[in-house]
Formats: sequence, C-alpha cells, structure tokens
Amino acid sequence: MGVAFSIDHFEAVIFDMDGVLIDSEPLWKIAMEKVFSDLGCKLSKNDFQRTVGLRIDEVINYWNKDQNLGVADEKSVEDDIINRMIELVRENPIPLTGVMETLEYLSKNKLKIGLATSSPNQLLQAVLDGLKIDHFFDVAHSAEFEEFGKPHPAVYLETAKKLNVDSNKCLVIEDSLNGIISGMSAKMKVICIPEKTHLKEPRLKVADFMFEDMSLMLAAFKNG
Repeated sequence: MGVAFSIDHFEAVIFDMDGVLIDSEPLWKIAMEKVFSDLGCKLSKNDFQRTVGLRIDEVINYWNKDQNLGVADEKSVEDDIINRMIELVRENPIPLTGVMETLEYLSKNKLKIGLATSSPNQLLQAVLDGLKIDHFFDVAHSAEFEEFGKPHPAVYLETAKKLNVDSNKCLVIEDSLNGIISGMSAKMKVICIPEKTHLKEPRLKVADFMFEDMSLMLAAFKNG
C-alpha cells in the first residue's frame, strides 16, 4: 500500500533490525533449527513463526516449556544460536531493498535515526559492521538491556529517550506483529514492511502504514 505522508511530522525514525535492515529472519530459523535439532527437538521453520519478534532468551524459554525439553542451562543454548547467527550474518551481509537509500535520505534531511531490536547487542554490532551502516545511527539499542522485550514498548521508549525525542515524534519501521505492538504501545506511529518469509499475518494491518518494501516507503517520504 503506497500511502503518501509527510516525514516532516517526525523528528526521528527508529528501525527494527531483523527483517527490516537485513534479511536475517531466514538465518534465525536456520540457526535455531540446527541448535534445537542438536537438543533432540525437531522444530521446523514454520514452528518458529510462533516466536517471531521475541528476544532470543524468550524464544528459548518458550520452546523449552512448550516441548518439555528440560534444558537447565538456557543461556548456553542462546549462546550457540547467537554464535551461529553471527557466522551466518558475516558470511553474507546484504541489506534489504531500499535500506541504504533510506538511511542516506533521512541523514541528508537531518532526522535522527535510531535502531531498536530484540536481538542481542553482539548481533546488533555484527549487523551494523557487516552492512557498514553504523555511522548512520544516532542510537542503537537492544532489548537485551531491558527487563522485557517486544511486544513490551520498553526498547522503543528507551531508544526515544536516548535520542532525546518525544515518543509521538518518532516513526517506527517494523516487520512483525510483536514489533508493531511494541512501537504502537510506545505511542509512536508505525510503518510495517512485512518480512517476506513469514506466514501471512492479517493482523499486521493494525500498523499505521504498510509498504511492500522500503523503496516504496522512501518514495512516499519524498512525495509526502
């Protein structure tokens, strides 16, 4: 849905990371499928749709309980998945369509740029380094440092605080329902660019705006 609107209403744009900046959602599923398989749990990529947008510690805790895995050291499972993710990201760090052009446009137009992700800070840094986009971001914040991850609004509220911008002057770019709920709960306007490998999720329409990809979103920015 290509809807024109004015970027002038906002002082900051806050990006989610996975599935928004980089095509990492399939990589998460590859990494998790391998690690959970090593634990004797045959979860499929479709199963992992149920935990999209959650922090990795919450994902592991969810499946540990759901599958009665009896894993006592969930942190070691988390470390295995994150290490594998970092390897996969470094092997092929490709930004999604329109990302570089959008970051350049926002920077040129003097908007503050933030990153608010459910992913651990270690992976956040790997992505920024791999894509060579660290210099665009005024603030990059991980929900790892919050008591609650998405769909709780904490990661977005803290990012806005660090940017020194009121929540209602922030525009969020998300790809998942949990992320949309997080941004909206923080009283921010939310754009949804659905991640292509996710199953169709009609509830994504609760977002304020929706675009097929970031290039179309950027065109709306320019035409607004």
